[in-house]
Amino acid sequence: MIDDPAPPRLAPLRPPFEPDAAEQLAKWMPPGVQAEPLALFRTLQLHGELALRMRPLGAGILGRAATVPPRLREVMIDRTCALTGAEYEWGVHAAAFAAAVGLDETMLASTVSGSAEDGCWDREAAAVMRLAEELHEGSDVSDELWEELSALFEPRQLIELIVTAGWYHLIAYVCNALRIEREPWARRFAGV
Repeated sequence: MIDDPAPPRLAPLRPPFEPDAAEQLAKWMPPGVQAEPLALFRTLQLHGELALRMRPLGAGILGRAATVPPRLREVMIDRTCALTGAEYEWGVHAAAFAAAVGLDETMLASTVSGSAEDGCWDREAAAVMRLAEELHEGSDVSDELWEELSALFEPRQLIELIVTAGWYHLIAYVCNALRIEREPWARRFAGV
């Protein structure tokens, strides 16, 4: 985690965008949102071909075809982002999605500096927190946790949770290594 905001290592695209870039950036943003595309998306668009290939997976994790309930998906995302020090992405999700899916301030704080053992989590969310932690620490899942997860989730959901953790590790690498400039409206770790 980078405590002092350092300048971005690569300047994101700035408007006015070339028509192709504008079209691709619009696809990264939720339908109907008129805000400027996020700094992360504008930075990824520096490599338009790669961004074009990445977007379907990110959209699939957050989209309607997802099988994991949104609240549990956000627990996985927020815990993974916190573990990887990706304050940019954690802050975007904490500001944009947490309240809508029922994550309160205690839960958000737990994703940053707590654990699955915190009393704010129900059984499913605690298992997702542990899954994020085990994947982060060892890139694997213990047999004990797998048995618990298998009793709580369908196979498709298990795969989706693991892929979500992997996707947000990738996003953490991009955010941290490129020092993506924070969104002014996003939450900060210190604010929980």
